[in-house]
Amino acid sequence: MDAHWQALIDAYDDQLRLAARSEHTRTAYRRDLTKLAELLGSSQPEHTDGPAIQRALGQLRRHGLSPRTLARMLSTWRSLFEWMIRREWLAANPCAGVRAPRAGQRLPKTLSVDSAMQLLDAPAEDEREIRDAAIFELMYSSGLRLSETVSINLADIDLREALLKVQGKGNRERILPVGKQAVAALQRWLTLRQAADGEEALFVSSKGVRISSRQLARRLERWALHSGSEQHVHPHMLRHSFASHMLQSSGDLRAVQELLGHANLATTQIYTSLDFQHLAKVYDTAHPRAKLDDKDKQ
Repeated sequence: MDAHWQALIDAYDDQLRLAARSEHTRTAYRRDLTKLAELLGSSQPEHTDGPAIQRALGQLRRHGLSPRTLARMLSTWRSLFEWMIRREWLAANPCAGVRAPRAGQRLPKTLSVDSAMQLLDAPAEDEREIRDAAIFELMYSSGLRLSETVSINLADIDLREALLKVQGKGNRERILPVGKQAVAALQRWLTLRQAADGEEALFVSSKGVRISSRQLARRLERWALHSGSEQHVHPHMLRHSFASHMLQSSGDLRAVQELLGHANLATTQIYTSLDFQHLAKVYDTAHPRAKLDDKDKQ
């Protein structure tokens, strides 16, 4: 590595150390900056421009680095040049306006309809299992976030009208329908619910206080094993499954958006990809001319 680059990286590392950055962070920064120096070769730091940064990212991408890794490296490089600007060693940041490649959109993991039914139909025997059954039925029935579920108070649920009021992201309130199975599970739970004085939470722990997000997640893991599920099930998977199954049945993207409480339709549209995957799988399985014969593949 060029001596000028080496001295610069050492000086920046000293700055990070004085700023009490962790050893792990400093090591990661040095690694990313060393890679930049190697890519730029004999080009001096103060002569680095935007096209040079773009070429460096392009080289790394051709070597198979993921968009997430490239975004992290670009952030490290940008930090170095900002530090140089503050020290008046550089007039402008060559990383300004340069964007890392966008990561491919991850599709949320969902349960199939059959797997969801298997999960929710598992028998509930004791008081905690009856509470858990009510929680999971409600989350799947109404497409709830984990935070929304643990925040529900008794006053938020109307079992007679089968309606639920929740406070979502950005304090946006929405009224949601509650399915018959969830209503029945909640009625069963409410006959057993024993809360501490003044506790308003719908779902309480064995101590009579509001159940925590962590407790709920652990109980769902336990419930999935109890039901014989072969998948690792986390709370948001119930919300994803609700959205996917609703879209498969109705095709009404706007309605699903309203039920999920998404401010932007684009957020809901990810479930159309899941719906297409489902349709493609059905097509491949059912259509007599969907797949090539072995002789056609030769």
